[in-house]
Amino acid sequence: MKIINSSEITPDYYDYIDLEKIDIVSQVLSEVKKNWDTAVSKYTKQFDKLELENTLISKEQIQEAYRQVDEKDVDILREAAANIEFFAKEQFKTFEDFEVNRNGVILGQKIIPIEKVGAYVPGWRYPLPSSALMNVIPAKVAGVKEIIVCSPKIHPITIVAADIAGADKIFNIWGIQAIGAMAYGTESVPKVHAIVWPGNKFVAAAKKEVYGTVGIDFIAGPSEVLVIADETGNPEFIAADLLAQAEHDPTARCDLLTTSKEIAQRVNGALEKQLEVLSTREVAKMALKNGKIVVVDDLEEAAKISNKRAPEHLEIQVRDTKKLITKLINYGSLFIGEYSAEVFGDYCSGTNHTLPTNGAPHYTGGLSVKDFLKIVTYQKMDKDSCKTQWRVASRMAELEWLIGHKSAADMRMK
Repeated sequence: MKIINSSEITPDYYDYIDLEKIDIVSQVLSEVKKNWDTAVSKYTKQFDKLELENTLISKEQIQEAYRQVDEKDVDILREAAANIEFFAKEQFKTFEDFEVNRNGVILGQKIIPIEKVGAYVPGWRYPLPSSALMNVIPAKVAGVKEIIVCSPKIHPITIVAADIAGADKIFNIWGIQAIGAMAYGTESVPKVHAIVWPGNKFVAAAKKEVYGTVGIDFIAGPSEVLVIADETGNPEFIAADLLAQAEHDPTARCDLLTTSKEIAQRVNGALEKQLEVLSTREVAKMALKNGKIVVVDDLEEAAKISNKRAPEHLEIQVRDTKKLITKLINYGSLFIGEYSAEVFGDYCSGTNHTLPTNGAPHYTGGLSVKDFLKIVTYQKMDKDSCKTQWRVASRMAELEWLIGHKSAADMRMK
């Protein structure tokens, strides 16, 4: 990776990928909306050279998937699922119904789960059973009644993971046509109320276009990791974590900010050594070309750069973690200390790995139980408590020249 000083950072270091409108996305979505399963089959054949007789994974196929997966691996999935479920349940505890009385007016909040959710689980390059766990389990904990999963070239282990997580239906479809099928509904795919999980640029563009018809988690680009390290950082661990992210995709973003020129050089040496034995090195090499090692003056400067960059995954390996954490405000998920590898968050520690990228951590966090809940409010008044609101509402309506509003308030005082 190229080593530069912080003074050499150019404005494009902070650029994000432009998720532009893609004409083929509108075309496919429009046809899926009109022709349902026929359009899904057509574009699956056109884009992926596959003809699928039945896109729904049957109970028999699920049972067969379990037979094809080693029992020890099923246990691994169950252990990861238990950790993810534990954290999701703790999150759920932070959302509560409440009711209060202010001046005789009853005000309240109710927490209601979304009824139907679609989870898009990528898997074209690699099988990603972890994504099935991460997307489905929080929805299940939230109380979503129907959860469907769509995944490409669906591998037996992904089917098993989706089943363990609690998916109600699993479909062997993907891409733009899968987003369209979930957003609009087809003869076989139920229409959902929200779709979660980022995919490639076509999936991201499709989610952007169907937003409003359905809810979405967020629009995301390629995966990202940023590591902040001082002279106490572990070069071998840092290199391994950068490579773990780099092997995702040639467009993944991997960066290191360090106060130590020696650490910068040692990380580069470790990268070269570890790349030699990495089976995914060709993809990782391309991704590393997008990244930089930046030597900063101090950790305060590192924090400013990180906050402006707003990475998906942020790792810190510094002597005083507590002090640095107080300065960090924009990230998808934080990994504190040399043993808190990002890969643990990817798979099994319990926090969700579906995280905002492409600058989205400036305004949102990662997928959580909250994304599957509606926080709705209510109020209740009698004539006496109505009087406490009437004077303000009537005058506010006058100030806005909305006489119908004023009349609705005033007539209750007659």
